[in-house]
Order: sequence, then C-alpha cells, then structure tokens
Amino acid sequence: CTCPLCVFMSRLLSSLQDMDREYVGFATLPNQVHRKSVKKGFAFTLMVAGESGLGKSTLVNSLYLTDLYNNRKVLNAEERIVQTVFITKHTVGIEEKGVRLRLSIVDTPGFGDAVNNTESWKEIEDYIDQQFEQYFRDESGLNRKNIQDNRVHCCLYFISPFGHGLRPLDVECMRALHDKVNIVPVLAKADSLTPTEVRRKKMKIREEMEKFGINIYQFPDCEFDEDEEFKQQEQLLKDSIPFAVIGSNIQVESKGRKFRGRLYPWGVVEVEDPAHSDFLLLRNMLVKTHMQDLKDVTRETHYENYRAQCIQNMTRMVVQERKRRLSESSADFPMTPLPLAPVDRETERLIWEKDEELRRMQEVLERIHEQMQQGQKPDY
Repeated sequence: CTCPLCVFMSRLLSSLQDMDREYVGFATLPNQVHRKSVKKGFAFTLMVAGESGLGKSTLVNSLYLTDLYNNRKVLNAEERIVQTVFITKHTVGIEEKGVRLRLSIVDTPGFGDAVNNTESWKEIEDYIDQQFEQYFRDESGLNRKNIQDNRVHCCLYFISPFGHGLRPLDVECMRALHDKVNIVPVLAKADSLTPTEVRRKKMKIREEMEKFGINIYQFPDCEFDEDEEFKQQEQLLKDSIPFAVIGSNIQVESKGRKFRGRLYPWGVVEVEDPAHSDFLLLRNMLVKTHMQDLKDVTRETHYENYRAQCIQNMTRMVVQERKRRLSESSADFPMTPLPLAPVDRETERLIWEKDEELRRMQEVLERIHEQMQQGQKPDY
C-alpha cells in the first residue's frame, strides 16, 4: 500500500528493527541488581553511645518512627551508681514501599554514669571487635552463602550540652573507637541552648576533635558532574557537624497543626523544623543519602584493617611455628647419618623456601596495612 499512513508505519517498524539489532541489553543491569537487592533485603546496625539522660532512646525512636524501648526499665539514681557498662541489642524489621530493612540498634546503658569511668568504653570496643571476628570466621568458613552482617556501621556519639565542649571521657572513648567504626557526633538536647550557643558549641567541639586527633565519619567528596543542589546539601551536612538534635515521640498541636515536638511555657519546639534542630539533616544522612556509604566504609576500611591484622598475626604465628619445629628438629638430630644427609638437606631447603615465601607475604600485608591506615590505595 502506498497511502501515507502505511508508508509511515512501515518506516517506523523498520527503524525499530534497526534499533533492536543495535541494542544488546546490558543497560538493564541496574534493574537486575535492584530487584535482587530488594528481594534479599538490607541490614543496618546503628550504635548509640553517651551518658544516660541525653535522649538517646527518644532520638532513635524519632528517627525510625518506631518504639524499640517499650520494655525498658528506667533506673533510679541509686541503681545507676552501681551499674556497669553492658551492651543491649534491639532488632526490628521495617518495610517501606516493598523495601525491607533489618535495623539493629546497639545501646550502651551505664556508659559515663559511674564515678570512675576509666576504660568504661572497653565493653563497647570489645563488642565491635567481636562482630568483626564473627564475620571473619563466617567469611573464612565453608558455607559463605548466607552470612549475616552484624558489624556496627555507624556510632552516634552523644555529647552533653551542659559543659564547655568535650569531656576527657568523650575524647578517650572516641579515640579508642574511631579506627573501628564510623563515628557521627551528636550534640544532644539542642533545645537547652540558644542558636548562638549552639554555633559556639559546635565550633568548640570541632576544634577539640581536630586538636586531639579524633577521626569522625568523613562525607565522600562530590563528583565533578554532580548538580549544584546535591553539592550544597553535602556541604550543609559537613558544616552541621556535630548535629544539634532534639528528639520527641509526642504529638503537639499548635496553630491548628499537629507535629512531633516539645511544649514549653515559653513556646513550642518542633523536632523536624530546620530552624530548631538538625534532626532532618541527621535522618536524611542516616536513611536517605549515606546509609550505603556508611556500610561501604565499614567494609572497605574498618573491617579490612581488622582482617589484614588478623592475617598478619596468623602469618607470623605460622612462621614462628615453622622455625620452632626446625630448631627442635636440628636439636634432636645433631648427627645425621651420611646416607640420609641429601634427603635432610632437601627438606631443609624446602622449609627455608616456604619460610621466605611467608616472610615476603607478611611484608606485603604490612605494607597494605600501612597504606590503608594512611588512606592510600593499596599498591598490590
């Protein structure tokens, strides 16, 4: 047919066939990864640390719109005096628009409550190492298909607003943990400070963290092709450290509008109002924008440092054990009969070659470990 409509449809069909011949299909890979990830689900472990009374539980419930502490017993002053630091873990499954998240909250009740808090952070440090050790064992085992990731991906460290900056306990605790976990400092109960006091307190805390060499979570640098809005959001997050937050699970009504906040005789504080606190910035960072990056840094930096140290220690133990056996063998058989001498020399040569190979492997691991600590890309 030579009518215009038939000619147009014929050309369109021919064009689509040409496009189909040039189309391979690997552009659908992101969709495949997305479907597989959604089907498997996600896991995230958040640790909260800080002395009692700073609103840790309230903030966590506010962040994820859930109640993880419904069965918690509130201790009185006398019970808190004798309480020691211990670890509690709460796990809850959250689903939103078909995406499942296994959220684990690791709490540290008793931290900073004692009169003598010397090395009170040791329980926290040991817990993080235990999760690394368990993951390393599972990863080195035979069945590695369904490894459960319980490593701590982020630690919200709560800083008291009542003081002149960081306390000695804050400094020592963060210095003990900053090489093991992503620390995000939080200035608690920001509604007890004026906006001017909040700005001064933030500046003071940043100066002290730099002075004492405390490494907190570093936001990734923006790529050159990112849009300006995204770059501004990233810069706003960096400038907001430590996040001055307010938590509340109570619905307050003001001017015909209901919202989560706190009601005072002199006014109302709205949790999600950027003019009142950095709550929205913190929630967006933890949930919307940087959750995956927190997990990546945990896997690629903190866990890899632990893993390299474990391999280095195991290699050193193997080398020492081989040397010990060789020395014992030489001591037990100082006079070797002549016919067996060639065989013994060959055995010693093989052992020496293996020792040299292990020594070179140890040197490579040490170099990789040093480059990781310096933030360089390992030179394999």
